[in-house]
Amino acid sequence: MRKTLFVLCSLFMSAVEAQNPQKGDYGYLYCHMSDRGQYTAYAISRDGYNYQDLFEGNAVMNPREHARIEGGQRDAYICRTYDGKGYLMVTTDMNNSMTKALGKQSEWDNYGIDLLRSDDLIHWTSVSFDYRQGPKIFCNPEAESVYKDWSTINRVWAPQIFWDPAYQWPDGQKGGYMIYYSMWNRGEEKYDRMYYSYADKSFTRMTQPQLLFDWGYATIDADINLLDDGLYHMLIKKEGGKPGIYTATSKNLTSGWGEPVEDDYVSFEGKKKCEGSSAFQLIGDKRWRVAYIQYSDRPKHYRICEADENLRNFSNPQDIKGVTSPQHGSFLRLTKKEYKRLEKYVGAKQLNE
Repeated sequence: MRKTLFVLCSLFMSAVEAQNPQKGDYGYLYCHMSDRGQYTAYAISRDGYNYQDLFEGNAVMNPREHARIEGGQRDAYICRTYDGKGYLMVTTDMNNSMTKALGKQSEWDNYGIDLLRSDDLIHWTSVSFDYRQGPKIFCNPEAESVYKDWSTINRVWAPQIFWDPAYQWPDGQKGGYMIYYSMWNRGEEKYDRMYYSYADKSFTRMTQPQLLFDWGYATIDADINLLDDGLYHMLIKKEGGKPGIYTATSKNLTSGWGEPVEDDYVSFEGKKKCEGSSAFQLIGDKRWRVAYIQYSDRPKHYRICEADENLRNFSNPQDIKGVTSPQHGSFLRLTKKEYKRLEKYVGAKQLNE
């Protein structure tokens, strides 16, 4: 009996660990792409709905320094490192205002992503991955590739991070960051599909992508969370059938993703176009909040709606408050120390200017 309990507890602990660490009971950081430009901006909040821009909604870092392919950062996703001692960010390396200058076929084409790391949420180091260069940019170039010709890749969009303690590297090391994103290679596939790679603990090395799933139509902007039911739940924008933001589930992180639940989705926007969903929980609340950009109206609306404990039954959408030009982004719960550090840094920088 004691042995059985030990095994059950071990399995429970493994499930709990198989997600991005959460801590912080003071406030929230909204880390997002600004709709004013191709850069990452911050806003902070005490309640999760009403925010205050940092740096008046301007860039928190120089995008040209970290986005080495196109000089633009989009779709910022932020989380804590697996040990809770630092922070990670991934962005789409893309600058659609440079379409002609870069010789791109479409303003929505891009070629790679950026991986960033920080110890304080303020100073960041980074590496860029230009997928046109093919297998040599990955740490397992000898592995079988998903493409024959990488030079024709035309989209690498909206990467996100999920810590997976069970992943095993060839040298026996355990644990890796699953980075999942959509890709499209016009020369070899008909639409955007979801892929994933693994990054090591240094967040500088990454494996070749593998296909996560293919439902027969374009899918982008996935957001994965592990819920109390033991299943991985994914919010995703699907563009086949009835378009919109839907949920799908799987028992396994990298396989077994069934098609979305057709009768339970973000339906209250009607025919308005929505994408860039990001789920987070308010402090002390087991229910979920789902943020997304409703981009077909002018002006656009960045909304936060409610969902139940199982990321179902979406309801009560509200516009985010206090953010200049919100767009695709993510949310991080903050400790009081982190919140005050950001306020202090902004104040000090403004005084120096």
